Amino acid sequence: MRYPKFLTSSIAAYIGMSVGVVVVYMLIFMHLMVYEGQYEYATLINALYWVIASVTTVGYGDIVFMSEIGKIFSIIVQVSGIPLFFGILITLVITPWFEKTMKLPLAVKVPKKFSDHIIVCGYNPLVETLVEEFREQNTSFVIVSEDEEALRKLIKENISCIYGDPADEITLENANINSARFLIANQSDNENANIVLTARKVSKVRIIAVAEDASKIKYLKYAGADRVISPKLVLGRFFAKKAVDPYLGVLFGTTEFFDGCRIIEFPIYSKSELIGKTLAQANVHEKTGATIVGLRKGGQLTFNINPADIIKENTVIIAVGTMEQLQVLGKLTD
Repeated sequence: MRYPKFLTSSIAAYIGMSVGVVVVYMLIFMHLMVYEGQYEYATLINALYWVIASVTTVGYGDIVFMSEIGKIFSIIVQVSGIPLFFGILITLVITPWFEKTMKLPLAVKVPKKFSDHIIVCGYNPLVETLVEEFREQNTSFVIVSEDEEALRKLIKENISCIYGDPADEITLENANINSARFLIANQSDNENANIVLTARKVSKVRIIAVAEDASKIKYLKYAGADRVISPKLVLGRFFAKKAVDPYLGVLFGTTEFFDGCRIIEFPIYSKSELIGKTLAQANVHEKTGATIVGLRKGGQLTFNINPADIIKENTVIIAVGTMEQLQVLGKLTD
């Protein structure tokens, strides 16, 4: 089990403290044995044996203190041993075992009869928009990813997904690539190149690759992609269109970002219910299905979206979604 850095350091500190306490108890034990005249027990082995037996509350009774101070020490060791021993046991053994046992295994393959579907390699905000569209059109799809946390989230939302490396032949075969409608490679450019090469090796399925760097488009095509889409290039064309004709109507200024998926700018008008709300409070994606990918504030364009950003009257929202989703968002900005 993987622990966060701060938790790992806390566990190490706890173990170190526990070892230190055991050593101190051993030294006190030997000192008290000498004090009581039980010299034969005043050794490191006997000290370790007695301390561990007392800490774990086993207490065989073969080595005992006769003096009052020795008995008081025994009580202290036994009482402190409960959190000391069981704290380590629960933290390092029981909790990881329990979490591993309770977590359901992730699916690694789709049913054999699963066909005419879309394979999506990787998961990010762009895929969230695609998923909404696939669902609206009753299109079968499966998301393939190695991100266990993301997959468990998708499972809770009843989204079809399997665990595995999208660049691995077995994983793609488990996704029924030979009976798929097409495959979308939606990870980093290097990963997408490997996915495309592997997919083309095992199948003649139509492949669509997403390129982060527009200069990598030709390489992805060489690898075997039938079509390559660059979000940055699409955004560039979109803003170029706006620069040439800034008076385009709200939904007439859309630029196709993906099949059925469009990108558009929405100025926030003075009567909009969104004014004064943060992006998190606006809850745009849940209300409309569209995804905000950028903001223009005071003439400055940014794609670093922060949920705490406040929507003001002079804010312009850049959103991605289907025509229907964008129309709903347009009503919120008016």
